[in-house]
Amino acid sequence: MLKVGVNGFGHIGCLVTRAAFNSGKVDIVSINDSFIDLNYMVYMSQYDSTHGKLYGTVKAKNGNLVINGKSISIFQERDPTDIK
Repeated sequence: MLKVGVNGFGHIGCLVTRAAFNSGKVDIVSINDSFIDLNYMVYMSQYDSTHGKLYGTVKAKNGNLVINGKSISIFQERDPTDIK
């Protein structure tokens, strides 16, 4: 399985994450967005005005985004090279 980090969780980053979970071929391991907080990421993951509600569970736990039981590390770095 391909491991991917998403840089930016706007409309496109959210759709990429959703598509990765639906495909089962891509493992999202981290998300970096310096503008969107974790609670809004949960909301954006659950609801999309164009693509509808995500089927499954989405929550924030211990500073991570958890989608269908899979924990995703969240970073808020302006420069992605600062992520270890």
